[in-house]
Amino acid sequence: MRATGATDLLHTTEYRMPAMAGVLYDTRWFGNHGIGRFAQEVFQNIPGLMSFEAGRRPVHPFDPWLLGLALRRIRPRLYFSPGYNSPLGWPGRYVFTLHDLNHLCVSDNSNALKRAYYQRIIRPACHRAEFVLTVSVYSRTEIARWAGLSAERIVNVGNGVGPPFCPEGATHEPGYPYFLYVGSHKAHKNLPRLLQAYARTGLRKHIRMLITGYPDKNLLSEIDKLSLRNAVVFCCPTKNEDLADLYRGALALLFPSLYEGFGLPPLEAMACGTPVLTSNVCALPETVQDAGLLVDPTRVESIAEGISALAESNELRGSLRTKGLQRGREFTWQNTAARAAEIIQRAAS
Repeated sequence: MRATGATDLLHTTEYRMPAMAGVLYDTRWFGNHGIGRFAQEVFQNIPGLMSFEAGRRPVHPFDPWLLGLALRRIRPRLYFSPGYNSPLGWPGRYVFTLHDLNHLCVSDNSNALKRAYYQRIIRPACHRAEFVLTVSVYSRTEIARWAGLSAERIVNVGNGVGPPFCPEGATHEPGYPYFLYVGSHKAHKNLPRLLQAYARTGLRKHIRMLITGYPDKNLLSEIDKLSLRNAVVFCCPTKNEDLADLYRGALALLFPSLYEGFGLPPLEAMACGTPVLTSNVCALPETVQDAGLLVDPTRVESIAEGISALAESNELRGSLRTKGLQRGREFTWQNTAARAAEIIQRAAS
């Protein structure tokens, strides 16, 4: 049986969901992050899946062995993970999802154990799996090259966006204009260069910077070094509705990440009608296409020029808003789930 490739499933618009009896879905990935959003939306849009839960996170170092033991006991027709964990010592069928190769491609000493996990556990798992799912053409190509796996076994199901990420709704109004950054504060997110670029523009007195999450001492040190303490505001939205409000109120989303396998915040921002500045590397140009302002994330000058252009040009922001709304409509969680469901059914049968 020939596997369906990325281009075969890229434009799914209608698909009758097959019966999913006996398919065990790893719901431990649910959470307020990219994989978590993908995991929840796919599960909610595919009826009949059984939920697998355990008293440990799927990234637990012993999870592959413990998961294999659990599957031997449960004996599902198919095990499906929306994340990058896979079972060891279980002879049955499974499909898992590699959103990207971030832990291999980003230089960070804290990822040494994860890099070993990818080499010793995930690479062999790619060859044992019925299919490997991913979320972009970029990631599909990278995974095939790294794993030495036929691209036919790797399927791009994409990501999606839906309510509450839309232009209609409440708007965050703090009493001042602001740029917005959404995401973690990990090294590859490139926050030090983003802050340096923002400081270089001289806009701190007129436009503030809102950053999601809690700052650590290194980030606060960078902010103090740049004299930005009064210009940078941290906020922690606990619900998607609150995050959508932040998007709608922002002058623009600033997302100059060094590495992304897709880039969900730019998609969510576009769906809300918010102009997007993002990087010209990895999967980000694929995600935003001409609906985002692309900059070189390794050059502070490039990021600063982009920020200044967005601040100064109503015409540019209006054009990006129009293009972004159109681009956002091309992605739905229903389509992502339909692509995943087709592959799950093929693997299970």
